Amino acid sequence: MSPEARRRDRQVYLRSHPALFALLAATRRRPVVRLGRTVLVHGPEAYREVLTRVPLDRTAAGTTGGAAAQLTDGGLLFDQEGTEHRSARRALAEQLGTRGVARLRPVWQHVLDRRLAELPHGTDLVPIVRELAGATAAALTGSTAAPLDLAGAAADAASATAREHLPSLLPRRRTPDAAAELTGMLPDPLDAMLAVAAVNTTVAALPRAAAWCADAGLWDRIPAVPGPELVDELLRLTAPSPILPRVAAATAPGTTVAGCPIRPGDRLVLVARHAAESHRDTPANPAAAAQAVFGAGPHACPGARLARAQLADFLAALAKHRPTVVRATVDRRAALPGYSALIVRPAGPRPHAHSDHPGTRPSRPEGPFPCA
Repeated sequence: MSPEARRRDRQVYLRSHPALFALLAATRRRPVVRLGRTVLVHGPEAYREVLTRVPLDRTAAGTTGGAAAQLTDGGLLFDQEGTEHRSARRALAEQLGTRGVARLRPVWQHVLDRRLAELPHGTDLVPIVRELAGATAAALTGSTAAPLDLAGAAADAASATAREHLPSLLPRRRTPDAAAELTGMLPDPLDAMLAVAAVNTTVAALPRAAAWCADAGLWDRIPAVPGPELVDELLRLTAPSPILPRVAAATAPGTTVAGCPIRPGDRLVLVARHAAESHRDTPANPAAAAQAVFGAGPHACPGARLARAQLADFLAALAKHRPTVVRATVDRRAALPGYSALIVRPAGPRPHAHSDHPGTRPSRPEGPFPCA
């Protein structure tokens, strides 16, 4: 693997939320750690157990659901109970399933074709990804807002909410102000959380994956259509949504996870980064690790297919330029660890390395990603 790629990506965490990730790094050797009424869940098995077996309060303050309720004045995409909840999830899963992704793909491909057909020296990839994310979110929600405006509003709403719940030295912006700006751009205010998720995970994931490929020397080994192995491995290594804040609901007496009692009202910090073993070169269970970045069971992210497709297309568009990183600036205000700027320069046309003639590099790598 590439120490340079890991070193650069690690700085994204340490500079964006230094106190939080220092605590998580210090406690990661234990699968579950209780700190008062907060339970840090690091271990892969413990992480899956919480998401599949422990009842969770979907609208508690300080959780993803609570943030969504704030954004929508109490309304929430998945706040219904029982059949309504399952029906809402099924509808979104269809929207983001195979047919839905095929419908949305021309939207982000148009951005990539227009913005990455050429790659001048000093190109900043972050605004390109923001436009891609905003255009996709607009298509998902039916918004007529300009893609960059919608992406900016979704980023501000997520950042304001995160700063209410995470240690930060940054000034706080009142969440209602940020929420009103976003919901004013949407036909249905209940789609606010969908826009927030679609924008912020994309803006966090794609530039970091590009930086990893550049630092690890992977461009020459990316085919015209990147395979799922590379995409899954990059998502595992970067873990764009590194933690999932949750709160335990009414649990049965004696409920434990990895030997730790779980009580109603306990704040659960599910460390997706450690459950996916992002800090390791090779996970014990590659398939489970690749899925961990998207949650598990009934709490799995319905946008996983969309995220994988966008990353594959983004890498394919960049690979022909073989960009190297000139400057990377960590975004200290974003809700998710990422870059505020990723300046790259093209390394020139791809060499003819994908021929099967003797003496040339094979079109696909020998062994699993990442290799460098």
